[in-house]
Amino acid sequence: MDQETAKIINIIDKIRPFLVDDGGDIEFVKYEDNIVYVKLLGACAGCSLIDVTLKEGIEQFIINEVPTVKEVRNINSEANQY
Repeated sequence: MDQETAKIINIIDKIRPFLVDDGGDIEFVKYEDNIVYVKLLGACAGCSLIDVTLKEGIEQFIINEVPTVKEVRNINSEANQY
């Protein structure tokens, strides 16, 4: 595992408690081509604010800490499946 991936996983681990408090969770899937792939689980998976949480929360936090990251994608979202 490279340093960037380890840092991304560490950031996700810091975000997780906030999602768990609301009945959700996040799982790191992979980091490839400067895109972080995650699974949003639990209450997050069916929440109407999932895109806001992902793009304005999780993605911005990760990009601020790891500037090489260009995007965070939820692989549970049909539009973003790989």
